[in-house]
Amino acid sequence: MVGATGTEASPPLLPRDAAAGWRSGTARYGLLLATVFVFVAVQGILPPSDAQQVIVAGLSGASLLLALRAAGLGGHVLAVAGGAAAIVLALSVVRATVGGIGEGAAGLMNLALVAFGPPAVAFGVIHEVRASGRVRLQAVMGVLALYMLLGVLFAFVYGAIDRLGGDPFFANGDTATTSRCLYFSFTTLTTVGYGDFVARSNLGHTLAVFEALLGQIYLVTVVSVLVSNLGRPARPGRSV
Repeated sequence: MVGATGTEASPPLLPRDAAAGWRSGTARYGLLLATVFVFVAVQGILPPSDAQQVIVAGLSGASLLLALRAAGLGGHVLAVAGGAAAIVLALSVVRATVGGIGEGAAGLMNLALVAFGPPAVAFGVIHEVRASGRVRLQAVMGVLALYMLLGVLFAFVYGAIDRLGGDPFFANGDTATTSRCLYFSFTTLTTVGYGDFVARSNLGHTLAVFEALLGQIYLVTVVSVLVSNLGRPARPGRSV
């Protein structure tokens, strides 16, 4: 059918096609969320070692690829991201077996991979809500995965500052291990603030403030709005 603009309109989805698309989107975001959970668990539980760094590099790449796939970004974007993830994983294996790559450089490589995850998920969630005209379960899983990726991203930033800044990131001489940076990041993001680890520098303080504000605003706006409107159609005459 040709519309008023002269372009051919897309045929409406049949109920069976819509159900298949819903299941596919839910599966993609569900897999991403599960992978990020495993990502956090590996960093927080496994003791620091070369093997842990290889696993973290692999999960960094997997999280990025799953985020891009869930957002529907395929083709060249997915190919480039896959190549970057493979390079980072290969360099992590070289570092674990041969050496020659510093821990700070390895952390920066993981940081670079994880940094592209949240924007991809945000794009995918916005596109999905606009296309479907309602908030569906996959959108909620997407924003939760984005929230956790932000915590992982800030943890990598804190670790990079510790290893490349010259001075320790934490006050009182506490070592900035992977698990401690992750712990500090998520206690800051969720505004729990136990106080057992404290940033030493003004840069660390400022980043912690930004992370706390981001986490609090994100929960009370994005997550709460989407959850409260789960399953509701968009209002007539308004775009989502």
